[in-house]
Formats: sequence, C-alpha cells, structure tokens
Amino acid sequence: MDYKIELIPISVTDIDRTKAFYEDVVGWPADQDQVVEEAGLRFVQITPPGSACSFCFVKGMSMLGEGVKQYIQVVVADADAAHDELKGRGVEVTEVEDLPWGRFTHFEDPDGNHFALQELPDYAAGLAAREAAAASVSQD
Repeated sequence: MDYKIELIPISVTDIDRTKAFYEDVVGWPADQDQVVEEAGLRFVQITPPGSACSFCFVKGMSMLGEGVKQYIQVVVADADAAHDELKGRGVEVTEVEDLPWGRFTHFEDPDGNHFALQELPDYAAGLAAREAAAASVSQD
C-alpha cells in the first residue's frame, strides 16, 4: 500500500495577508478558499506548481498550536532558477548553498513558516562514477 502525504497545516496570524503572499509574491495559487459562515470557518489550500502535496491554513479551527512554525522542504529541479524566480518576485530568499545532500535556498512566509527548496544531488551519476572507479581499480 502506498502512503502519500497530501496536506500539511501551517499556522498563520492573518489569513488574507498569507494568501496574498503565496499567490502574489511567491506565485503559488490557492487551490481552495472555502468559507463556512455558520461555523466561522475559512480554509485556504496552496499547492506549489508540480507538487502532489499541499499546505493549508485555517481560520476558526485549530490544526496546530498557536504560533507553531512549520519547516517544509520542497524539491525543485534547479535551486538557482528557483532562487532567481523568487528573488525576482520580491521574496527574501537566501543564497543557494551547496551541501552533500543537495543544493538549498530558503525563504519564510510573513508568519515565520520556513520553506527549504532543495535541488537533489544526482545520486545516479555519483554511483556510476564510483562503480567506474571501482572497475578501473579491479582491472589494474
């Protein structure tokens, strides 16, 4: 059986400001913006382009403790391109950092929820290089 993460709640203080940040600044559209007047409930869901997993923020229902910050890691094909796109949109984004487990750039939303954008390393290329080196040593 497959288990697929679908939705991650984040804590926000101003639902309109946060929705505008993701739609207008980051460029990630809201899939859902539902209001249930009689329950005093509003649910907004954002799905980054190409992602199978969304995040949401809710007014009128507690999914997280107040002030809880989330750390969400998003995989991108090109960390430099993601950095440049977000910076061009006015997002305060960190410089791209090269680490053994990938290349990262980071940003936070107005409530301090942290997004790490990771370009995965090419593990297949690394494995092929190690196998080629091992084969060359065994032939000597």
